[in-house]
Amino acid sequence: MDFLAPTTWADALAAKAEQPDAVALAGGTDVMVEINFDHRRPPALLDLTRVPELREWGTDTDGRIRLGSGVTYTRVIDELGDRLPGLAMAARTVGSPQIRNRGTVGGNLGAASPAGDSHPPLLAADAEIEVASVRGVRRIPAAEFYTGVKRNALAPDELIAAVLIAPASGPQQFCKIGTRNAMVIAVSAFGLALHPQRRVVGTGIGSAAPTPRRADAAAEFLAGELAAAGLWESRDALPEGLAVEFGRKVRDAAAPIDDVRGSAAYRLHSLSVMARRAASWAWDDYRKVA
Repeated sequence: MDFLAPTTWADALAAKAEQPDAVALAGGTDVMVEINFDHRRPPALLDLTRVPELREWGTDTDGRIRLGSGVTYTRVIDELGDRLPGLAMAARTVGSPQIRNRGTVGGNLGAASPAGDSHPPLLAADAEIEVASVRGVRRIPAAEFYTGVKRNALAPDELIAAVLIAPASGPQQFCKIGTRNAMVIAVSAFGLALHPQRRVVGTGIGSAAPTPRRADAAAEFLAGELAAAGLWESRDALPEGLAVEFGRKVRDAAAPIDDVRGSAAYRLHSLSVMARRAASWAWDDYRKVA
């Protein structure tokens, strides 16, 4: 197995173009586990940890956070918790402190596991994934990035450069069900974001379908009901029946399977509960904002 260790982004892209089968290594929290268990034996590893620009974040010309693909979960929590609260909530549930110190959002995207913790908040926040190759740069909406179980929309010669996310304009929530309280792969997960300026609700479902996905019909239903009742303006309490029906519609958007972590029926039930609670919690936070 070849080990490639570029120190510049240009060299990394050139290496990927020359060896498209090389597997990118960010934090290594997924890739190295697969190699250690002999589930994967790539012809080459492309170590991106020495590329400094991937470890940076900043603000682009549109005011969005440009999160380098090598920024760790720990830094998301410590440095961006106020601007990207949903993603920070999800980051806090990832593994142990050691895993959070190594793992990255970019690596989670590259692995494209349906159970990846960062996917639901990225979907709910309408994030875009910036990918690059020697041929140029393109941006892929998060909703179009996941193409199958552990498959994504990257071309063979492309690498993930960054994630582009607008700072939260309203409350965000992330919920996760696991077989224990910590250091666990999600049985199901749900992300929600309120976008009051656009009168839009964002959603993201994890670990309950072949790919992470949004619950668009549920989101449109909740946003429409909030508008029809004038609740965006009045900030009155969220009716319990509305939250329950939203949960049902989120459940209907999922397509889970039975596996060792949980049954399909349990995943559907837990999603409906998490969506109801997330909507209620987010709306309560929205009501507190002057």
